[in-house]
Amino acid sequence: MCGIAGVINGEVAAADLIAALLHRGPDGVRTETLPGISLAHARLSIIDLEGGWQPLHAAGSVVIGNGEIYNYLELARDHGLEASLATGSDFEPLLHLYAREGPEAFRRLRGMYAFCLVGSDGRTWLVRDPFGIKPLYLLERDGAVLFASEPRAFLEAGLVDPVMDAAAAEDLLGLSYTTGQATIFPALRRMAPGEILEVTPGGLVRHEPRPALPARRANHGGVEADLVARLDALLEDSVRVHQRSDAPYGLFLSGGIDSAAIAVLMARLAERPVTAFTCGFDAPGAADERSQAEKVARALDLDWREVRFEEAEFWRLLPRVAHALDDPTADYAALPTFRLAEAARDTLRVVLTGEGGDELFGGYGRYRRALRPAFLGGRPAEPRPDHPEVLARWRESGRAPRGLTPLQSAQWSDTATWLPNDLLIKLDRCLMANGLEGRTPFLDPEVADFAFTLPDRFKVRGRFGKYLVRAWLAGVCPAAAPWARKQGFTVPVEAWIGPRATDIAGRISKLEAVRRLRTPEAVAAAFAPGGKGAWPLLFLAVWSLIHLEGADPTDALEACTGHA
Repeated sequence: MCGIAGVINGEVAAADLIAALLHRGPDGVRTETLPGISLAHARLSIIDLEGGWQPLHAAGSVVIGNGEIYNYLELARDHGLEASLATGSDFEPLLHLYAREGPEAFRRLRGMYAFCLVGSDGRTWLVRDPFGIKPLYLLERDGAVLFASEPRAFLEAGLVDPVMDAAAAEDLLGLSYTTGQATIFPALRRMAPGEILEVTPGGLVRHEPRPALPARRANHGGVEADLVARLDALLEDSVRVHQRSDAPYGLFLSGGIDSAAIAVLMARLAERPVTAFTCGFDAPGAADERSQAEKVARALDLDWREVRFEEAEFWRLLPRVAHALDDPTADYAALPTFRLAEAARDTLRVVLTGEGGDELFGGYGRYRRALRPAFLGGRPAEPRPDHPEVLARWRESGRAPRGLTPLQSAQWSDTATWLPNDLLIKLDRCLMANGLEGRTPFLDPEVADFAFTLPDRFKVRGRFGKYLVRAWLAGVCPAAAPWARKQGFTVPVEAWIGPRATDIAGRISKLEAVRRLRTPEAVAAAFAPGGKGAWPLLFLAVWSLIHLEGADPTDALEACTGHA
């Protein structure tokens, strides 16, 4: 995993953009100038530590990429490329395949990636993986196309004004993330997941994107034992390729079944105990997953590390998380994610996580509610923001194809909205800020093809979501307690904000970003006992001071809370 930046048909040097992304590539920066193109790559060395530097040249083409192509060994073997390879880089087989097949080579990739490829045929491409695991941001101006792994590259280079789009900010307060390809900075857009863009003299040409999910209705048949066996084989293969690394790797283990499933397969494939980190909250009434995670760790003989999260950690990490999330998400799960990354960075360089299990296998409670009749409390699996225009934007960005089952439609919408614009941004920024690469074995094209077309009854059955995953896990790791009632994941932010709520409300209601969206009375109501929305408003306030007004993170926290 790395940071990339480039300028096509412009006067700016990519080196000016990459300077803001050194945290993504602490092992070094390399730049290159081609006719009309400037490229820069900040490297976090994971595969082929000596020979995998980029920009990478092969078969007459050049590439800079962020992420990993997990099936690079299979691509080389199956297409007779092994004798042609000069490095062990996971990106080199792509260049040889491009020389043979052109852009069709992009559809063979199994991995997480955002890359720029300058082909021997004179064509230039920008490509993002189907789930949007790896980010890429675009700026078009004066006939030039500029790209970078994070918005801060453009802001710190003075290429984008630090101006907040009010509609995107309303999405942030209502959903905890922003929707679609627009970002909170009006001049910038995100590449869509799976997007394939050709950069031509006339501008960007969009080619047929590569979808994350197959637009096929769920199957109606299936024998449970056969499906369990198929699931085992697919997940094992996905974990196997996701573990390919020349640097130390491990696991973030929660008390849930998704990370437990990954842990089972890592332990099965490992030659020595897998290092696993679990975060627990020391606060009254907080859901603490350490006990359940420890049971799984002991059953699998993991090298288990416990990470504590107390109130002091909340205030210390809040400004650091807000700084890391330059494309903001007010998901409070970013706080323990950042804390785990801090704890793991001295031991690991690669971390596997369970993101995607709920979306692919039907794990959310809202899916079960959507399948109930209205008289039993059923309602659509949609967010419920206060402002109808926020819901309208969410619906537009998450619109599912026709012909799917209602459950599949809900899964499709989450995979297009919540997953790339909240969960995966959170994972990318919080880990990269600490020099770690995050990998998501559930978000694999072969796993997704199988999961999405499962009969609905193997995803949601009775009070259980992820039915098939639970049935499989019950056989391979009973310690994971797959049939236990889901505890739910919460961070006790309200309890920690509460004693300071009145002072915080008075302070942040005076800030420009907050004043554009909420009256002082509305802010006070949000922070009052029983109020709604205090955490997103506090996050927006701290975030705006850092990214719009240029404040130091510690100073931003003090301005909002009166405490450093």
